[in-house]
Amino acid sequence: MSDEAEISKAALEQGRLLFARKWEFIKGVPSMKFLPPEGPVEISFAGRSNVGKSSLINALVNQKGLARTSNTPGRTQELNYFIPEGSADIPDLAIVDMPGYGYAKAPKSQVEAWTRLVFSYLRGRSTLRRVFVLIDSRHGIKKNDEEVLDLLDKAAVSYQIVLTKSDKIKPPALEKLEEETLAKIAKRAAAFPTLIATSSEKNKGIAELRAEIATLI
Repeated sequence: MSDEAEISKAALEQGRLLFARKWEFIKGVPSMKFLPPEGPVEISFAGRSNVGKSSLINALVNQKGLARTSNTPGRTQELNYFIPEGSADIPDLAIVDMPGYGYAKAPKSQVEAWTRLVFSYLRGRSTLRRVFVLIDSRHGIKKNDEEVLDLLDKAAVSYQIVLTKSDKIKPPALEKLEEETLAKIAKRAAAFPTLIATSSEKNKGIAELRAEIATLI
């Protein structure tokens, strides 16, 4: 089960304050040489194309148009960096939107380029505190999700599962999915032992996700 009920009011308030500020896009990174200097804590979001990653980031920062959403899977092809507005000199947190994976219609060369960029980032970024891996509640963990989890384990990068679109399935099915997902990651070395079920549309789990991120700073 997720740990939403166990999150204290103080932690929820800390998360609320962290994301009460206005956020801004600072740069898209097409290759490692364009990465900004290491400094603030970084958290990143990974997930299959069309998992609802941009919508979740927009809900997290409470800004509808910050992360671009598209009906065309695979649109995000760079590491997109977001920081609190006005904090370019000394930001305390950077959000990194990673390219979606698993989009079969993209050219193979393009998929390989995205993959190299993402994997190089995961292995080489010392300020990366946690990767939030988004899983569509309607489908659960798929083969290419497992491949990404394997890579995160190998790179020893801490990651946490976030279920998206949890309003699209009935509560008993969601509870079963949570149990199955936790069982699948139980023996994974880098997996955080709890998950968060979210719905960007219904604003479910967003406060809990903010509180979790606030603990990483």
